[in-house]
Amino acid sequence: MYQLHYHFIFFTYFIFIHIFCSLYIILLFFIELVKGCNMKKIIRFVLILGMWLLGGLIFKVDIEYYNMLSLPSFVLPKFLISIVWFILYILISISIYKISENTKVLSNNDYFYVLVTNYLANELFIYGFFTLKSPFFGFVLTTITLVSSVFLYLETKKLNKNASYFLIPYMIFNIYAFILSLSIYIMNF
Repeated sequence: MYQLHYHFIFFTYFIFIHIFCSLYIILLFFIELVKGCNMKKIIRFVLILGMWLLGGLIFKVDIEYYNMLSLPSFVLPKFLISIVWFILYILISISIYKISENTKVLSNNDYFYVLVTNYLANELFIYGFFTLKSPFFGFVLTTITLVSSVFLYLETKKLNKNASYFLIPYMIFNIYAFILSLSIYIMNF
């Protein structure tokens, strides 16, 4: 029990460090974005971010259902998960924004298909897990999100190495989400 508690504390500190580093990077990006004061760029970024936040607005998170589930000891507090995902969506949006500055996203088939696959799996997770109340479907969508996030990183790296760095925290957190989702599925099977 002591070992598990120690690992949970370590992981929680890791997440907090991740949050603060990400916030610093996001702040630098916004300073760069506002410096030019080009409204078209700001609107494009806000639209990209809005797309990633859409799933949380459309599908309701059923907290009562979540509280009824058997959860592993390493699950993060609910408030922290929301903060982490919001930061990750900002980082993903920055990456897509940087790609869209120099590349026509729709004309680059490999990047576009991986991006759409990742986006759909990510956005449908709330529907599959909470609306359908299916830990299995949630696990399947988490698996697709993890695999497609790796491919998204690789495709992004081909187009813009700097933009791919913004996706590293996303991949790391998707590994955690995959392990968590698998654990929840097994514990509630």
